[in-house]
Amino acid sequence: MNKLIGRKYEQRQLQRAMDSKEAELIAIYGRRRVGKTFLVRCFFENKKCSFFQTTGINHAPLSLQLREFKKEIERAFFKDKGGLGLKDPDNWMEALGMLTDAMRVFGKHKKVVLFFDEFPWMATAKSGLLQALDYYWNRFWVNDPKIKLIICGSAASWIIENILNNKGGLHNRVTLRIHLEPFTLSETKLYLKYKGIQLNLAQILDLYMCIGGIPFYLKFIQKGLSAIQNINQLCFQKKGTLLDEFKNLFSSLFDHAEVHEEIIKVIASKQEGVSRAELEAIIESKGGRLSMRLKELEEAGFITAFIPWKKERGIYYKVIDEYTLFYLNWIAPESKSRISKEITLKYWDSVSQTPGWKAWVGHAFEAVCYKHLTQIRQALQIPDGATATTWRYIPKKREEGGAQIDLLFDRPDGTINLCEIKYCKEPYAIDKSYSQELLRKIDIYRKVTKTEKQIFISMITACRLKRTMYSEELVTSEVCLEDLFKEI
Repeated sequence: MNKLIGRKYEQRQLQRAMDSKEAELIAIYGRRRVGKTFLVRCFFENKKCSFFQTTGINHAPLSLQLREFKKEIERAFFKDKGGLGLKDPDNWMEALGMLTDAMRVFGKHKKVVLFFDEFPWMATAKSGLLQALDYYWNRFWVNDPKIKLIICGSAASWIIENILNNKGGLHNRVTLRIHLEPFTLSETKLYLKYKGIQLNLAQILDLYMCIGGIPFYLKFIQKGLSAIQNINQLCFQKKGTLLDEFKNLFSSLFDHAEVHEEIIKVIASKQEGVSRAELEAIIESKGGRLSMRLKELEEAGFITAFIPWKKERGIYYKVIDEYTLFYLNWIAPESKSRISKEITLKYWDSVSQTPGWKAWVGHAFEAVCYKHLTQIRQALQIPDGATATTWRYIPKKREEGGAQIDLLFDRPDGTINLCEIKYCKEPYAIDKSYSQELLRKIDIYRKVTKTEKQIFISMITACRLKRTMYSEELVTSEVCLEDLFKEI
């Protein structure tokens, strides 16, 4: 029997829907490989219900989708009846009618979970599935409190536009939406422990910065190998599982995958983010079409949009998917030469000691911290209502000093936590030159923003802060790796 690791919030929400005395329409979406199907199947496998699952087939003709749908009706409702040899439906109205009849006969005394997985692959433009679902939900299913309908898909933007923001008969019909995100550091640790893999927090962090909290990727981590050895095996060998995952990932999600790849490569080229204006100057896709593709990448969990300080600079975009960043920075450049030569078994071991890696890992650790703001808030005792943001000042005149603040919390109690994020293998020591740099940042921040709030300096490190005369004088609070791994 499979075991669900983590996902406590999602399990509570699904249980609430299961216990409800009304029909429920649930939308689940998230990045491919994040574990949506596993969550649903594991949660409902031991529940007292009839469980019907159908899965869309990418680029399959309507006749094949309908035939497989009919087979799933037979498996779910007629497997103990010797099979009734149902005829293949001609369209989705007929197919959903068959499903309704089966539920009426065999599911009337217990709850029925209808799981439509990879729904966007079934509901193509001319399929008629959305219209049929609209009709059967509003005409029959919504009045049956035993029915729990789950619409699921990796094409997040499609789910949001056509289900959550539906303007037809399904408008405002969704009773529960679950955006399933990658594992947190805490859930990653639990998952590896469940697999019998005992790694310390630093090793898990090194894995997380390269492949993220994607359960499908984590299941290939091997017992007895270090983080570096696992990454080398997964990403830098000819038969590595994640060697070509990037291409497969995008082609399965987007109809024009090559354009989405081009966009994300441009965004990933600048660690501080890329503006919409910069994208339009480089990418052939313009206007509404570019907006749509950026929206698709954002809702699929690959990028995030943000507005830097001073809103007139417009919207910027950053890549937030760990594997995508790692692939574009490290795997893709090496893949060109991999056909002619096998990379040494110690390739990543040697690369991870270079200055290029040390610069990259600092930004990768920042990205991990941004995904664990809840843990950081708790460790720093940030009050409710505080706004988390980054801050960067580029002076108009070269002789003026610029400054960048990794993370700050603007609090409602008249204070600001200015956070410095540092990746380190050993306790981080603040020396005289760095203390002067911190004071310079504060000075620039005060002058530019004209704030009169009290400013506290907080350190977020991958190890811990070493006590020095400068840290004692400047730093008021700190977040260490153990804090990022706390379960919230």
